[in-house]
Amino acid sequence: MNYKVVLRVTGFSLFVEAAAMLLPLIVALIYREDPRPFLWTILALVAVAALLTLLIRDKRSRSLLPRDGFLTVGLIWALFSLFGAIPFRISGLFGNYVDCVFETVSGFTTTGASILTAIEGLPYGLLFWRSFTHFLGGMGVLVLAAALFPFLGLSSNFLIRAESPGPVKSKLVPRASHSSKILYGIYIALTAIETVLLRIAGLPWYDSVVHAFGTAGTGGFSIRNTSVGAYGNPAVEIIITVFMLLFSVNFAMYFLLLTGRVRQVLRSDELRFFLGMVAVSITAITINIAPTFERLGDAVRAAAFQVATIVSTTGFSSVDFNLWPEFSRMLLVILMFIGACAGSTGGGIKCSRVLVLLRSAKREVNSIIHPRSVSVVRLDGEPLSEATVRTTQGFFILYMFIIFGAALVVGLDNFSFGTTLTAVIACVSNIGPGLEAVGPMGNFAGFSMLSKIVLSLCMVVGRLEMFPILVLFSRNAWKRT
Repeated sequence: MNYKVVLRVTGFSLFVEAAAMLLPLIVALIYREDPRPFLWTILALVAVAALLTLLIRDKRSRSLLPRDGFLTVGLIWALFSLFGAIPFRISGLFGNYVDCVFETVSGFTTTGASILTAIEGLPYGLLFWRSFTHFLGGMGVLVLAAALFPFLGLSSNFLIRAESPGPVKSKLVPRASHSSKILYGIYIALTAIETVLLRIAGLPWYDSVVHAFGTAGTGGFSIRNTSVGAYGNPAVEIIITVFMLLFSVNFAMYFLLLTGRVRQVLRSDELRFFLGMVAVSITAITINIAPTFERLGDAVRAAAFQVATIVSTTGFSSVDFNLWPEFSRMLLVILMFIGACAGSTGGGIKCSRVLVLLRSAKREVNSIIHPRSVSVVRLDGEPLSEATVRTTQGFFILYMFIIFGAALVVGLDNFSFGTTLTAVIACVSNIGPGLEAVGPMGNFAGFSMLSKIVLSLCMVVGRLEMFPILVLFSRNAWKRT
């Protein structure tokens, strides 16, 4: 492993985090709050970043291999979370550093699980930073940094491949740094549009911005104790519902639309599967919960919001779906597993992987019926390599092993089966709320320190889709080449 390059890239990325923390510092100053939590953290980030970036100066050691990329991604996400938790700790509003790290990891991984029992009344600067971590983590902290890597003379291909979700990695344009700029351009534009629409719908500018951050990153941190439902504003719920679904779509689809390739978008198997799944789920849940609502329109709006927030893995809530009939709750749990599209800001297994798994299973059934037949798994009409199919199957097996393994450890806290299992699923799939004690009106405060550490690891592993973090635990990965 090329340690010098890994540490240099890590140091440069910490500069990015320090720069990002200037925004909540400004917010704190505007609202005349104590700026020291951010000032001290920025100074610490700059000091460490400066030290790391001075470790390499010669051009001979600038190559970055795939293994280095995975290790760099895992290391940067770990350090981003540890440093990002410092303002929470300095503020004195959190019980211990583990709680601070849990909240920060939940933010950067766009999970939205929280240990806070009361949110309203907390400092504006801290709440802004809490929501801004969603915005940074949604597109990927390294996608942002990768747009600037050419200044270092480094290739960012392997970093983007390590951090980007989905079974098939592709660039929008030949240069990875240009792809990063295009992605962030689309990301920022959609966020800005949502912010303006929320303001028009009646939310204050501050509320509009932080909820747009939560929607864009599909994270779900709100500044109200009862989330979006606290506003009692149907227009706000509809706007957020639409944008949660928009941010659940592969961002490459927007690039194709902007470049006039509409037919290619319409041929996307994943997009059609995603939209069909959303439509069927909303219809089924609406029928199931309609008797509990006075008006059918309210039932449709509630069903659409909760389907959107779960399938996009955002985690906002407009009602307490924990009180819904068992059928609707089970359907939402299934959506927790599936998640959003690959190449989006959402989590979960991803619709493209589910399609690959279903089609590979269908192929196996056909091979039993017709042993001599030869068939391939296709996506968007193109045949997938057997390596891609095997990787997808291995990912799913690993995904389930991690869920049940983590559930065994979290089970030591003696919560109910529903609370324990859905808490782990919510963290691995980066959703936020689960069922029962960790439902939309609950939180993760009651878990032990061990469980919070395990759940924090689950969030990072789920956000980076297993492999970059697991590489860190491989002895071979740390050998010099």
